[in-house]
Amino acid sequence: MNGHEEHEMDALQAAVSPFDPSGAVEEAFAGTHVSRRDVLAKVLAAGVGAIGFLAVSRSASGAKMAGGDIGILNYALTLEYLQSAFYTEAERLGALTGPAKVIAKEVGAVERAHVRAFESALGSKAVKRPLFNFGDVTGDTDAFLKTAVAFEDLAVAAYKGQAASIESPDVLATALAIHSVEARHAAWARYLLGVQPAVAAFDKGRSRDEITRVVASTGFIVARPSTAGPGTPKFTG
Repeated sequence: MNGHEEHEMDALQAAVSPFDPSGAVEEAFAGTHVSRRDVLAKVLAAGVGAIGFLAVSRSASGAKMAGGDIGILNYALTLEYLQSAFYTEAERLGALTGPAKVIAKEVGAVERAHVRAFESALGSKAVKRPLFNFGDVTGDTDAFLKTAVAFEDLAVAAYKGQAASIESPDVLATALAIHSVEARHAAWARYLLGVQPAVAAFDKGRSRDEITRVVASTGFIVARPSTAGPGTPKFTG
């Protein structure tokens, strides 16, 4: 395998990892008479995500991006899908009251704008939107606010954790612009929940593996929409 092929494989693996954090799906294909490239392709086709992935793409400004930046943008897009679906479902359910109702509408609009921006930049290379089931979280004001705090804190840590790995100045500028907005969202949600907005003078970023484990642990991303039960969502992204 030459250097270009190795780079392509690394990029493909990076695209797969957010959707198969434990490696369980990839392991299921181990031992079969197929190449590792085919294994990863099967993982993407197995319902854990599908990514049209190439070595280069366009940023919103039209500049070329390295393969690593594409992986980072798809990683960020997945988090934005999660957030936008969460707020959109809460708004559509109409069960929230007071300031929580306002934050669902206002922040939801911003998160949807983030999604559109990433989808536009990535074009056909954008990861597909997952399906979500938030259960009763989007219909209970207290549970909604606690989850909003967790999601916004997670997004801030995720963007910070990837900043040093971004190669394109244009992509970095976009990520930092979104990072500061997510930080404002986090402070707003914390204020509404009665949690101190900032508890330390310095914040640390979190790795992609850490963020992926946290998201996977919520169970909010599902393989298929639920159609029964008390926690059935009205919107599944």
